[in-house]
Amino acid sequence: MPIRSRPLLRAALSWALGAAVTASHAAGAPAIWTVTPVANTALTGYDGTVEAVRQTVLASQVAGAVVGLPIKAGDRVKAGQLLVRLDARAAEQQAGAAVAHVQAARAAQDAATSEVKRQRQLFQSHFISQAALDHAEAQYKAATAQAEAQVASAQAARTETGYFAVKAPYDGIVTDVAVMLGDMAQPGRALLTLFDPTTLRVAVAVPESTALLLKALPVQAPAVELAGQPGRLLSPVHWEVLPAADPATHTVTVRLDLPAGSLAAPGSFARAWLPGAAATARILVPTQALVQRAEFKGVYVVGGDGRALLRQVRTGPALGDQTEVLSGLKLGERVALDPQAAARRP
Repeated sequence: MPIRSRPLLRAALSWALGAAVTASHAAGAPAIWTVTPVANTALTGYDGTVEAVRQTVLASQVAGAVVGLPIKAGDRVKAGQLLVRLDARAAEQQAGAAVAHVQAARAAQDAATSEVKRQRQLFQSHFISQAALDHAEAQYKAATAQAEAQVASAQAARTETGYFAVKAPYDGIVTDVAVMLGDMAQPGRALLTLFDPTTLRVAVAVPESTALLLKALPVQAPAVELAGQPGRLLSPVHWEVLPAADPATHTVTVRLDLPAGSLAAPGSFARAWLPGAAATARILVPTQALVQRAEFKGVYVVGGDGRALLRQVRTGPALGDQTEVLSGLKLGERVALDPQAAARRP
């Protein structure tokens, strides 16, 4: 569900704020700002989650003990890099046996080839019957088929030995390693998780009405705000509205692809700003009026008697030299522009 609204265009908002906010400076009194409602076309914020477009849970195709684990969680890997090695001694021995079977089949094929050539010459000289020639031809074909079968079996054995070395399918970051040296890997059992940090997206659940607005979006684009980066808006390179709605919550999932280089991890919090809110009144104050002490943020509110009292506020993202106040202030209240001077006044 939406949590709050913010402007679409920073430049328009900054201009509106300059027109709506007035400053007063009486003799001997600190400069104050009186904030009036600022209305503009707004976006609505929805909580979402960062996802990796390419995230893979690698598993083994064969059974075997883990004998090599050269990576750990958090490592960056290249495509084709060895991630997990399984004990392949039995498979390699089977592959060697398959090669020997190929050599035996090739020898039998050579013998059958020579025999059928002699039988054909004898048949042309009328020394053997047609039945004897047919028997030689059948033995030759059987030897050839046997050789081809042994070659295919040897190739399959050689391919299977490659399954004992699990390699990275693409450049990425290892997020989780589910095995340790000595563990027994089984087909289908997860070994590790890998994701591509260059292709990330944000998934949010929105009301169906917002999804319809986003589908019909003509010009304005949604924006994304990542955790740990308040006030820094990213423009998604692509967004899509999934065609199905959740029958339990009656919401639709919207996916917004983040631009390359976005500093986020899959599973982290994100906020998507989507169209759908009507014009609304907001409170914005100059950033210089804010007081921040550790996690505390506040402003000095000047009362009717001229006294300035520190009040805690909850802020939104900074927009240029202004900051949106989400709670803690009312429209029409006066805020001291210089918090240090306000703190010194009795």
